[in-house]
Amino acid sequence: MNHNRKSILVTAFEPFDGEKLNPTENVLHCLPDAAEEFTIRKLLLPVEFRRSLELAVAAVDELSPDAVIMLGQAGGRSAVTPESTARNEMNARIPDNAGYRPEHLPVVKGGPPALYSTLPLEAINQALNDRGIPCEISDDAGTYVCNALFYGMLDHLDGKIPAGFIHVPYIREQGHRDKPFMESDIILQAVGTVLHCITQIVYSAETVHPEPELPDLALRIYRKAGRPRVRKPTGFIVPWAVPVRVNW
Repeated sequence: MNHNRKSILVTAFEPFDGEKLNPTENVLHCLPDAAEEFTIRKLLLPVEFRRSLELAVAAVDELSPDAVIMLGQAGGRSAVTPESTARNEMNARIPDNAGYRPEHLPVVKGGPPALYSTLPLEAINQALNDRGIPCEISDDAGTYVCNALFYGMLDHLDGKIPAGFIHVPYIREQGHRDKPFMESDIILQAVGTVLHCITQIVYSAETVHPEPELPDLALRIYRKAGRPRVRKPTGFIVPWAVPVRVNW
């Protein structure tokens, strides 16, 4: 392993609330293990308030990534929504996958009411919309497991590296015909574009080496997506589901 190689940790969630699929899990399946100068570390998390944060923090401490992108499903939304704000509140409409249902509890006792994404949200929003991918910056990550992971990770990192949360809509394969959905390949394109944006800010933070001109990571990820390798991502903690295969 090249310990000097830069890396990005991407997390996703398993299905929850009776669903058989989670679009973020399918994206994780299709991401390559490396993109240009970056290793992509992939972690599938349980939809559990406590355990998801514990596992994600442990992965960060072990892997020391240069950035963290957390993905989650926001059913009912019609656009990819990078989240700006994490709230110090856990308030669950339904129990998590471990049966835990907190009501108006803090994510971190004594923590500030809100913490804020350190991803380049405006650049991500512009890049996605420029590609014709619906994107809107959101200031409401909810109060369920996604928000708890988001807040807990920002609290743990304390601004040391870029980190943030991105919600994606339902996908067609989930069968919610009465609610907005987005095609799987479009969500994959969106995540590839986000990765490209993150590489730019990681390189721009270097003080010794000039920022290189990177090829378009998003395009390279699209091309590889039609041939996803059947391999568990780093830290994979639940059995594989059948991925939604993307054909380009």
